[in-house]
Order: sequence, then C-alpha cells, then structure tokens
Amino acid sequence: MEPISKQPAKYVISKNVDSFFSEIYAIIKFIGLFFKEVFTPPYEPREVIKQCYEIGYRSLALISLTGFITGLVFTKQSRPSLSEFGATSWLPSLVGIAIIRALAPLITALICAGKVGSNIGAELGSMRVSEQIEAMEMSAADPFKFLVVSRVVATTIMVPLLVMYMGLIGLLGSYVNVHVNEQTSFTVFFHDALVKISFLDYTASVIKAIVYGFTIGIVGCYKGFNATKGTEGVGRAANVSVVISMFLIFIEEIIIVQIINWIRYAG
Repeated sequence: MEPISKQPAKYVISKNVDSFFSEIYAIIKFIGLFFKEVFTPPYEPREVIKQCYEIGYRSLALISLTGFITGLVFTKQSRPSLSEFGATSWLPSLVGIAIIRALAPLITALICAGKVGSNIGAELGSMRVSEQIEAMEMSAADPFKFLVVSRVVATTIMVPLLVMYMGLIGLLGSYVNVHVNEQTSFTVFFHDALVKISFLDYTASVIKAIVYGFTIGIVGCYKGFNATKGTEGVGRAANVSVVISMFLIFIEEIIIVQIINWIRYAG
C-alpha cells in the first residue's frame, strides 16, 4: 500500500493562520455579545450573587494563607539587603509599596486564574458536552446571559475585593515579622507602610484587578461555553482557561505598569 501523501507545508500554514484568525474573530464576537447582554434586561441578580459567593467567599481561605505567607516571606527576604545599609526602618515602606503596587493584584489574579478560571471552564464545558446548554435554549432561557454574563460580572466584582483583602493580609504577615525583629507597634508599622502609597497606586491596583477579573471570567466562559469532544473537551477547557488567563494577565500587567509609570512621571 502506498503511503498517504502528506499535505503541502503551505497548505498547513495557511490552514493554521485561518484557524488562528477565526478564533480571534470568535473571541471578539463573544466579548461583544457579553457587553451587549450585560446592559440588556432581564438581569440575573440572584445568579450574580451566587457566583460572587462561589468565587469570593470560597477563595478566602486560600487567599488568606497565600497573602499572609507572601508578606511574611517578602519581609524576611528583604531584611538582609536593607540591613547591609542600615536601612531596616525602610522595610515597612518597601513592603507596602511592593504589595499594593504589584504583589497583591498579580498573585491574587494568578490564584483566581488557577482556581476560578478552571472551575468555570470545567463547569460550562460539562454543561456543553452533556447538552444542558442546548436544553436551556430549547426551554426559551438565555444560557449566555444566565451562565456567561453572571460569571464574568462576578469575577470582575470579586477579584478587586480579593485584591484589597490580600493586600491587608499581606501587610499583616509583614507586620508579624517586623514586630518580632524590631518590636514595631501596629500603628507605626501601618503608618510607615502606607505613607508612601499614593492615590495613583491604589487606583492602578483597582484597575489591574478589574481587568484581571474580567479576563479570568471571559476566558473561562469562552472555553467552557465552546467546549467539544466530550469529557476530553471538558478537561481541555479547564486547562486552557488557566494557561490563557495567566498568559493574558502577565501581558496586561506589563501594559498597565507602562501606562501607570508614564502617568506617574509625566505628572
């Protein structure tokens, strides 16, 4: 039997390019549909509240542990470097700037991408392959508004709240280390930690958190809502949701930091 002839390289490349741009078009269309549906009644406040509970409250334990350890370890690792210059008194300010500007938004977003993004992708993916979404369409319900809009709105709301919470817990972890070594009081530590934080820093952190939350929600919903190939597709939707969300979060971090620095130094 003669071997099956391979397709020409040009055809394969052209097919991959077409597939890539088709995927980009589908994503843009999906995002456009979200912004259309989110402002169009009827709304689903009960489902949004339920998803806020699932995303926010159920993530508190992991966020608390991670935030406390992050503040504690970052302070412990920074002390030797500052001690060489006799500048350990700057430690609260250093930790406050690092946590508020960068660590709290980025680490919270990565945790939510792994926990929340995978859950959304797997949940919607299983509903798609088990034809529950088609059943909702047949019963005159709007699965996009009920399943997608509610989850994206919930992630966009809850990730900024989790970022604020993690920032506070991170500073508490740092305070424990500073208090043990320098016997610094609670009020003095938080004054020194926050005195160098400007309104622009708080605003930038909130903007980052909103963008990250929207990214996690929209990626997870898109991959889950369009899952195929049975249970294999469900696992793939969950995994790809995490990978793409994390990749986009790093890209958005770079872009937002560049914009904020331009505003900071231009002012």
